[in-house]
Amino acid sequence: MTPTRSRPPSRSLLERLWQRPLPMRWWPLWAALTPLATLYSGALTVRARWWRTNSRSAGAPVISVGNLTVGGNGKTPFTLFLASRIRARGLAVAIVSRGWGRTIDRGNALLVSDGTCCLRSPREAGDEPVMMAKSFDGPIAVARRRIDAIRLLGARAHFDAFILDDGFQHLRLHRDLNLLLINAARGFGNGWVLPAGPLREGLAAIGRADAIVLIDSGASGARALSANDPPLPAHLPIFHASLRPRALVRADAAGWHESRLALGGRRVVAVSGLADPTGFHAMLREVGATITVTFDFPDHHDYTPHDFENVLSAATGSDLIVTTEKDLVKLEVFPAPGVSLYALRLEVAMETSEEARLFDLVAERMRTGGAAISPRATDGSLD
Repeated sequence: MTPTRSRPPSRSLLERLWQRPLPMRWWPLWAALTPLATLYSGALTVRARWWRTNSRSAGAPVISVGNLTVGGNGKTPFTLFLASRIRARGLAVAIVSRGWGRTIDRGNALLVSDGTCCLRSPREAGDEPVMMAKSFDGPIAVARRRIDAIRLLGARAHFDAFILDDGFQHLRLHRDLNLLLINAARGFGNGWVLPAGPLREGLAAIGRADAIVLIDSGASGARALSANDPPLPAHLPIFHASLRPRALVRADAAGWHESRLALGGRRVVAVSGLADPTGFHAMLREVGATITVTFDFPDHHDYTPHDFENVLSAATGSDLIVTTEKDLVKLEVFPAPGVSLYALRLEVAMETSEEARLFDLVAERMRTGGAAISPRATDGSLD
């Protein structure tokens, strides 16, 4: 087997300092980060207290999907799963996102999809909203202030609910159901907030959740939350879901097309721009692919022609290049004659009983949620 080579390195020095247990040689560097983490945590606490009494309501039920840690927790696949299931029940639902990765961002709300086609590029809307627009047949909008995106959508049609993708930390907008996703294999890392750990905010923020979804990503060494992790609140409903590869996706002039997941014995160049690519690599190996080279770019990486030339050069002798769907929206613009470029499409699955419990909760919050929009929601401040 050809050894796997990483270009660039798959884990930054900062991420290495978050591992548990931490080798003794890294302790001095990690300790130097703890004062910054303490200051950051304090600022987040003050911010959370402010928005606890000053959040705005959207005038329609809002469901938030988010997490506490940086890196892949399945937020966007779960957002698509939730929106598709609600839509399948005959309800009108739209997705709202911050649009991380936008390089053309004037802070204004943008309609990414009208439910029939994608209207924006990744540079205008961000890679994940464009990715969702490729597979969801409902409207999607982005804005830094999510309430602006909701207003944009609400001016076009009536919606029974709005789903916030990656909305747990967006405290300015009141939500009627706050779903907190936790990767069962990764847990809360070392339990510290950035930059000393992978937490976006302290573990006390779990108290804002209305329910927890434990995501099994199938990564090698997958485990439940370890004994070092704090116990999850007993009063919160806990749901279980899995994230698994479903198909390969290729792009052409007519759009995106699914094909059979046939990677057994294939030699693959793995390309990704993720905060943590280890889960992506593990999934490729699970379905039988032999990874010859990995290109692990930073999260939301804006690919250049030079980047893709390097990928094409490394693909010599391999059967195909496999990336993620959010990377495909940026890589598909580069010409790749004679090269097979695919994305690994993931799907969220839940046991029938678990899904029924979840949607009972969703239906209850949709019935009781959605207070009128506060006039103060039109002010010009940004959180």
